[in-house]
Amino acid sequence: MKKLLIVVDYQVDFVDGTLGFEGAELLDARIARKIDEYREAGDAIYFTFDTHRRDYLETQEGRKLPIEHCIEGTEGHGLYGEVARHRQDTDRVFYKPAFGSSDLFERLANLQSTADALDTQPFESIELVGLVSNICVLSNAVLARTACPEVPVIVDASCTAAADPGMNEKALDILEGLQVEVTNR
Repeated sequence: MKKLLIVVDYQVDFVDGTLGFEGAELLDARIARKIDEYREAGDAIYFTFDTHRRDYLETQEGRKLPIEHCIEGTEGHGLYGEVARHRQDTDRVFYKPAFGSSDLFERLANLQSTADALDTQPFESIELVGLVSNICVLSNAVLARTACPEVPVIVDASCTAAADPGMNEKALDILEGLQVEVTNR
């Protein structure tokens, strides 16, 4: 049975772009190695991209906008560093306008439904890495746990981070409280 690796939003704007933070770049080689491990084992790899459209932002006249980031078609929207070079066209990609990916949830739920009919599980495990631990990694881990309740969900603490180290630790605590296995803490 295959494992699934989900690389969450390891994008330029979250590493050294508009919402980047010191230390995020240190995850690059670790995540790339993990991608290599999964690929060599023949496992599945998914990527999520935080995705915003400039035309939408421009129509929000009078509303306080968040910091522009991950605008579709910009350099900041792309994957960062080695991770970018490790993504293949055959990897499934989910573009999301908010923290959690409803398309990812739907995909996992459909795979779970098919597996249920065969009295099996869709994956041996689902592991998440990427940014930001206390926002998008946490959100997508909850969605994975919800869609595939019997599949072990794992977050590698050495492959995720937040701008605020205290929030990172709190997010890892919350994940453990949600029965997500946190490794390399």
